[in-house]
Amino acid sequence: MATWSNLNLQNSASPLMEQIIFFHDHTLIILIMITVLVSYLMLSLLFNKYINRFLLEEQMIELIWTILPTIILIFIALPSLRLLYLLDELNNPLITLKTIGHQWYWSYEYSDFNKIEFDSYMIPSNELKSNTFRLLDVDNRVILPMNNQIRIMVTATDVIHSWTVPSLGVKIDANPGRLNQTNFFINRPGMFYGQCSEICGANHSFMPIMIESIPTKNFIYWINNY
Repeated sequence: MATWSNLNLQNSASPLMEQIIFFHDHTLIILIMITVLVSYLMLSLLFNKYINRFLLEEQMIELIWTILPTIILIFIALPSLRLLYLLDELNNPLITLKTIGHQWYWSYEYSDFNKIEFDSYMIPSNELKSNTFRLLDVDNRVILPMNNQIRIMVTATDVIHSWTVPSLGVKIDANPGRLNQTNFFINRPGMFYGQCSEICGANHSFMPIMIESIPTKNFIYWINNY
């Protein structure tokens, strides 16, 4: 989860988020190189005394500043397209979780099991315990098994919401009358937090998401004793 004064992306808990972070770093290096080069050229233009009254055109430099941006865009576009297809690929999910957005809470249904569904509300500040997080903890957590492919299907009943968990690299809109789906793979146990990322009314800031990732045998025990 995000912590105070953390300027970087959250630590990844899924392979897709790792790929997103790699792509972010790759693109950032290219942007820094471009910024340094352009800054150097602008400063040299401001402070040098060179003049050339007879310079009308220079085809070589025009060729360079046409081809060079094309090459740079290719170096950005190819990893971007690869990542785009990876994010959309569904690979034999073990379980399906249906998420329904409401004003202002989430409902969850485990579609592969009978009668496992619940609402998830934020815990009010006056009911928080000493080891819980304000505006992030909920009364009913989403329990999911680690090291398994999970499909999530998202919709809404009233207005547009957005189900987002940054450390898993998941952000998917919840539209009324439409069912969107994506997948993720949690590669470590822990608690992962998110929030609605689409302004949905007065209490938009108060509908957090909380996922608890546990080993598969513990998940089966939880299912059997729900």
